[in-house]
Amino acid sequence: MSEAPFRYTAAMAQEIETRWQRRWDEDGTYESVNPVGPLSDGTEPADLPEKMYIMDMFPYPSGVGLHVGHPLGYIATDVIARFQRTLGKNVLYTMGYDAFGLPAEQYAVQTGTHPRTTTEANIANMRRQLHRLGLSHDPRRSFATTDPAFVKWTQWIFLQVFDSWFDPSAANADGVRGRARPISELVEELRAGTVDPFALADHQNITLPETWQGRGADQVPAASEPEIRELAESFRLAYISETPVNWCPGLGTVLANEEVTPEGRSERGNFPVFQRSLRQWNMRITTFADRLLEDLDRVQWPEAVRSMQRNWIGRSHGAEIRFGIRGRQDDGSGSTGFEVFTTRADTLFGATFCVLAPEHTLLADVEALPAAWPEGTDDAWTGGAADPREAVRAYRERAAALGQEDRTSEDREKTGVFTGLYAENPMDGRLLPVFTADYVLTGYGTGAIMAVPAEDERDNAFSERFELPIIRTVQPPADFEGGAWTGEGAKINSANDELDLNGLSKDEAKRLATEYATAKGFGRARTTYRLRDWLFSRQRYWGEPFPVVYDPADPLTPIALPESMLPVELPEVTDFSPKTFDPLDAETEPQTPLARASDWVHVTLDLGEGPKEYLRETNTMPQWAGSSWYQLRYVDPTDDAHAVDPENERYWLGPRREGDVGGVDLYVGGVEHAVLHLLYARFWHKVLFDRGVVSSQEPFHRLINQGYIQAYAYTDARGMYVPAEEVVAEDDGTFTYDGEPVSQEYGKMGKSLKNAVTPDDMYDEYGADTFRVYEMSMGPLEDSRPWETRAVVGSQRFLQRLWRLVVDEESGELRVSEEPADRPTMQAVHRTIDGVARDMEGFGFNTAIAKLIELVNHLTKSGSSPREAIEPLVIMLAPLAPHLAEELWSRLGHDSTVTRERFPAADPDLLKAEAVTCVIQIKGKVRHRIEVDPEITEDALQEAALAEERVRELVGDAEIRKVIVRAPKLVNIVI
Repeated sequence: MSEAPFRYTAAMAQEIETRWQRRWDEDGTYESVNPVGPLSDGTEPADLPEKMYIMDMFPYPSGVGLHVGHPLGYIATDVIARFQRTLGKNVLYTMGYDAFGLPAEQYAVQTGTHPRTTTEANIANMRRQLHRLGLSHDPRRSFATTDPAFVKWTQWIFLQVFDSWFDPSAANADGVRGRARPISELVEELRAGTVDPFALADHQNITLPETWQGRGADQVPAASEPEIRELAESFRLAYISETPVNWCPGLGTVLANEEVTPEGRSERGNFPVFQRSLRQWNMRITTFADRLLEDLDRVQWPEAVRSMQRNWIGRSHGAEIRFGIRGRQDDGSGSTGFEVFTTRADTLFGATFCVLAPEHTLLADVEALPAAWPEGTDDAWTGGAADPREAVRAYRERAAALGQEDRTSEDREKTGVFTGLYAENPMDGRLLPVFTADYVLTGYGTGAIMAVPAEDERDNAFSERFELPIIRTVQPPADFEGGAWTGEGAKINSANDELDLNGLSKDEAKRLATEYATAKGFGRARTTYRLRDWLFSRQRYWGEPFPVVYDPADPLTPIALPESMLPVELPEVTDFSPKTFDPLDAETEPQTPLARASDWVHVTLDLGEGPKEYLRETNTMPQWAGSSWYQLRYVDPTDDAHAVDPENERYWLGPRREGDVGGVDLYVGGVEHAVLHLLYARFWHKVLFDRGVVSSQEPFHRLINQGYIQAYAYTDARGMYVPAEEVVAEDDGTFTYDGEPVSQEYGKMGKSLKNAVTPDDMYDEYGADTFRVYEMSMGPLEDSRPWETRAVVGSQRFLQRLWRLVVDEESGELRVSEEPADRPTMQAVHRTIDGVARDMEGFGFNTAIAKLIELVNHLTKSGSSPREAIEPLVIMLAPLAPHLAEELWSRLGHDSTVTRERFPAADPDLLKAEAVTCVIQIKGKVRHRIEVDPEITEDALQEAALAEERVRELVGDAEIRKVIVRAPKLVNIVI
């Protein structure tokens, strides 16, 4: 039997979908309107409709393209965008591509193919896949972060950060204390003597130039202009410093802390990461730590993401304590002691030794250490070395070869060597041996700790290893078995001639100990953060060049290029690899590909002093640069005069009410970006807000993390993944690949597990609309869900049933009746309208689809297709299956697109139940039932119940003592 010629099949779906996609493109169906500029249609800004700005976290254009897990969030945002259009809103919805980064460059290193060639091909393929899905993007607003016009404004924003300093005493436009200000204003304030640079540097943990060491604030106004400008340079939010960094030889670049896994390996590529000291660009994100923390309470984000950011910022209140080194005189070099940060100043009496990170500045010059071991030094402390210098030198070399995971592992035996130095405990004058140990890191705190082995497990393990003394300052419980007691207890062993903490509570003891340290000059209250400044250099080719140059006579001071010289574009090179590429060699020296482009590095420019030769920066920006501000560029990528036009920004991102932080209305993406992209984007946005570029204080007002598509994966006897689509399910419940048994597991769909299914397969086999409906019906948006290709047919059958309600499969004629629908049908329609509208507002797409299926089933069973039921059904379907909805809308006789049709309104009268059953109880037992109006009043219900003949019979001559009425469901008669 041949198939009906007008049946809704995959082939028909493909024809319908590609035809409507062409029509949408030609008509500009999804173009949104700006208040001003090239993307305005002339409508007065005040007359524009309410806006809705919806964004996805944009994709990196991978060479393998999309699998069916990727579009989950994209389909969801498209459904939301389409639904919001039916409410009459002006919807900004588009898609760009995060196109710089390591994958394309690593491919270029391996193949010699230019990263631009690979990236553009990957973008073209991904754009095709997304377009075929029917996403309602405004194509005029799309871009790649590699586009010169985008690079120009990324570089311009970098220069705004570079041109800024953070003033903790100034209020921003919203009254919040602390904001970014132009560096020129700092120069003016220094010249006027209204800013104390030494207090400011201390507050922001900034090291001032050597020429300003030992000088006072009163000397600043009288300083020369070059000296004042040198001082101001120290406070730039974008700065260069020689600091310990995460060096990844396998990638040939340094990495930010956020790009290193807890195991001490690179997030990209899983290469080992080592600590090195290199001269790098940084951004002073730490100055914004408090605002980044506090404004988390002003955005609608998942609590899990907010908690991750709070933990990553890691604000701690405590005290900074200075330990002096015995026998060293203060020569101004800072070598006479070191600072530690502690949240428990009250435990200072229990400190029995100190530990410095191997990279600590006190150990940088090993020749400054004692030439011989102090008398009585335990052999276990020496590491077998002849003297402290040899011991520390060897230990530093070993520590440099370790990854962070090895250094901080709780299971690894603690190692270390004595430095030959003794520090003085400032509380009681005891001399404490100073060790160096790799479990202390320079990237956290001060790179030095006071060890209290009685109350810290790591310190306790170290003290046992080296037989160091233990002094308890907190009384453990009677049944405590030994080791480190980290719980609560009364203070003990904590007194000197001037301070007695014994018997006090922890909080009171901490307060008094900090006050004592401050009064005595060896400590002060301090707030520290786990957050480190953002490492902003990459030793690679495929990234944005820095818009700065250097005078060869002063190669350490960057000079900002004017806007007229932007963008600075990458030179053409043929060798994309770092100088060396040994993933296990911590001593590999980075040499960037740009450093070899000599004609590009050496450039003649006129920066106001006539043509001169300058040197370009040979590092590039990290991939995070473009994604830190792209929400602004979507507003108008054609704007040549602004990164974002102020009026357009106010319309699309500005605050809607007093106290609102503004930002994108809805942002959807993976939770894996919680402390990378999201934190960086917030920092850049706040700098731009402070500098008056934007009116919104946060980039993203509401955030949703979509779940993952999961699928079965299979491993062979070697533990290697095999292609899931080639695995055979045997009758006995086992699985084989090429005739060999394999093991089944369940995980996130992806290339590495070889269990990916492509959208192209779904388009061919079912059509895009079926694919869309299936993904949205699988469960709540935030939940992960299992992929099952065989289950997709259920969504296809639903759309086929709906098609048959409108189109005769044999003739292709319209089956819709112009006759009024009966009341039960209209009740079903309006209850569906009411339910689907609520589900759409709450992103419950799976339950919305269930309601549409129920309505289709009702109409199918009724055997009728009245227009007044079908048309609302098609409008409700349109956000989920837009191509099919457009086709049916057109066949229903409409020339206009269904996209702009208003979502139907539910009739309240049709939402009511016709009648409800009221239970009548007599003497506590159900004795009768009546049908009543669902909105009946209690008085009317009581009257109706007592008027029932059966009730009168049951009551008889008994006295009615009380009638309890719960309209409309219950009447309880007490006799």
